[in-house]
Amino acid sequence: MIRERLRLSFLVVVFMVILAWDPVFAVASQVTEDVKDTIDKVIKIVGREDLKDNREARRKALREVIDQRFNYHQMVRRALAKNWRDRSDQERREFTGLFKKLLENSYASKLESYSDETINYTDEVIKGKYALVKTEVVRKANTIAVDYKLINGDGVWKIYDFVIEGVSMVRNYRSQFSKIIRKDSYEALVRRLTDKVNDLESDAQKTTPEKL
Repeated sequence: MIRERLRLSFLVVVFMVILAWDPVFAVASQVTEDVKDTIDKVIKIVGREDLKDNREARRKALREVIDQRFNYHQMVRRALAKNWRDRSDQERREFTGLFKKLLENSYASKLESYSDETINYTDEVIKGKYALVKTEVVRKANTIAVDYKLINGDGVWKIYDFVIEGVSMVRNYRSQFSKIIRKDSYEALVRRLTDKVNDLESDAQKTTPEKL
């Protein structure tokens, strides 16, 4: 009788563990897999021989992959913070488009410097519609921690911030944007971003790789 009760208790425990573990595992692994899939595609593009001497085509391919995983609306909203509320719908659309070009070009230039680094996916945390995927970029000289913050919209996980060695991209831009708007104006910020984007796009036309 006691043996039967122990056997029944054991089966109940196993059953409960399966119920508790399986759905969480499926959701959690999907977040990391989505990030890994995007990074793998980026690495493949950077390593393509047919794009080695065609920076324009390489940048175009990189932008297409990046755009599928980045949530620019969330990035801009957080980067502008309270200044987002003061903008009209048209200004928001225009600024988001400008920020998108800025990030596409600046991020692409850094990706093009990739050279046989190893990327380890070390951890992930999920809280409701938000997730954090932690990675390490292992180089010969050092290891860099890069964490990706994601938000789930309509069942799709997209990156709205990434943290490199403890420095948040969104917070960094928020600090710069707030300072420029406070010192000069929102219009001055738009002009400076436009100039920066033009410089980056001009550099993208060069045939020699850009040095960081």
